[in-house]
Amino acid sequence: MKRQVIIRFLISLSVICIGIPAYAEDAINETNIGMDLARDIANEAITACRKDGYHVSVVVVDRHGLLRAALRDDLASRFTLEVAQRKANMTVMAWTNSGQFKKARDDIRQELNHIDGLIVMDGGIKIVAGGYNIGAVGVSGAPGGEKDAACANQALKKLNERIGFAAG
Repeated sequence: MKRQVIIRFLISLSVICIGIPAYAEDAINETNIGMDLARDIANEAITACRKDGYHVSVVVVDRHGLLRAALRDDLASRFTLEVAQRKANMTVMAWTNSGQFKKARDDIRQELNHIDGLIVMDGGIKIVAGGYNIGAVGVSGAPGGEKDAACANQALKKLNERIGFAAG
């Protein structure tokens, strides 16, 4: 009798355990950029560009391309906001910095520029924390995408320690 109860228990337990993997991905945990860090990255990128005399807009998106922070310097054109967001989105789509993607895939640049929300230009930099892509920053308004990228990189360098803890 005891043996039958134990066998039934083990069979029931195995049936339950077999069913668990089917539902294992119903809920996921992910590492993503928070609003405070996104805002501070945007602010630091604008500050870096101001030091060089450039008035830019900065957009930070999360790992899905969703807007987390957007700042336009006082004298930056309103259009720089859209371009900055499109650069950040391109970076998320390719998971490489937009300037690197531009150099590697110039063959499809024109086609991608026709996709709503994307633009293949230098100035989008990925944000990585603990090996996870947690977002991207796009900068627009300096005289050349390489200068936009430099401002983004300066901001990421300044906040490197906080970004490293974001994966925690």
